[in-house]
Amino acid sequence: MPSHLQEPDRAASDPVEPVPEGAGRPPRGGLPQPGPPPRPEAANDAPGPDAAGPAPAEDEYTTAIQELEDRWRRALADLDNLRKRHARELERERAVERSRTAAAFLPVLDNLELALAHAGADPGAIVEGIRAVRDQAVNALELLGYPRRAETGVAFDPARHEVVGVVQDPDAAPGTVVEVLRPGYGDGERQLRPAAVTVAKRE
Repeated sequence: MPSHLQEPDRAASDPVEPVPEGAGRPPRGGLPQPGPPPRPEAANDAPGPDAAGPAPAEDEYTTAIQELEDRWRRALADLDNLRKRHARELERERAVERSRTAAAFLPVLDNLELALAHAGADPGAIVEGIRAVRDQAVNALELLGYPRRAETGVAFDPARHEVVGVVQDPDAAPGTVVEVLRPGYGDGERQLRPAAVTVAKRE
């Protein structure tokens, strides 16, 4: 009776190779193998909420700062123009005042020219002419706001008088002006110079 030899089961007879630790097992049923997990950097590559531009509040602050800077520059320009205009007006007023002062003394010079022209005619007339010219110059200063101050017998005033000597005078009250050696012109803040005087000595 013939005997049929059966082939030994290869799956059972072949030795099974050990699978190293950490190695993935082969897929079953043809399912796709899952890919590696996403990198942490991938989340950072995505555009954030600020990628479209700055926040609206920052835009408002920037606009407000620019407006303030523009106003500041315009204010500086206006102030500089005002300063220049004031300087021009002040110089113009000074020129007008100088012209007015010089014009007030033109008649004085004219009279001096006439006195010198008639110097050889009459010496007495020359003296009277010079005195008239002096009075005219004093009047011009008074019109300009600087009256002549040459009073005697008044009390000494340090704001109006400059003491150049102290004298003994029994007819004058102590501390009063005895003699004016050089008249003064003007009063207070508009004083050209104080009068040079001698004062009676106090006992």
